[in-house]
Amino acid sequence: MGIDNEPLASLLERAEQYAKTTLELWTLKAIHKTADIASSLVAHTMVFVIGLFAMVIIHIGLALWIGGLLGGVFYGFFVVGGFYLALSGLLYRCRSTWIKRPVSDAIVSQLIKSDIE
Repeated sequence: MGIDNEPLASLLERAEQYAKTTLELWTLKAIHKTADIASSLVAHTMVFVIGLFAMVIIHIGLALWIGGLLGGVFYGFFVVGGFYLALSGLLYRCRSTWIKRPVSDAIVSQLIKSDIE
């Protein structure tokens, strides 16, 4: 009475194929997630840079206008610079609530998003 090893061999072969397929699926999901995050980062960076250029031009114009009202162009730049100094102090004080937590939540949300679009 010999034991038939063919069903066991078939089962092991299927288990091996399942493991390979699962690994390939995880790899493809990781690639998709990486591409999704990278493309989102590039898109947001492009919008940020274009917005930054627009804001710089607008604030130079604002500084020139305020300087004209105050009687010296450099006064307008001091006013706008002072505004940015105050804004940077406020952002530093509230950085955890306004910047760190929302960015962290967005990254985690992007990483755990499971639907493949």
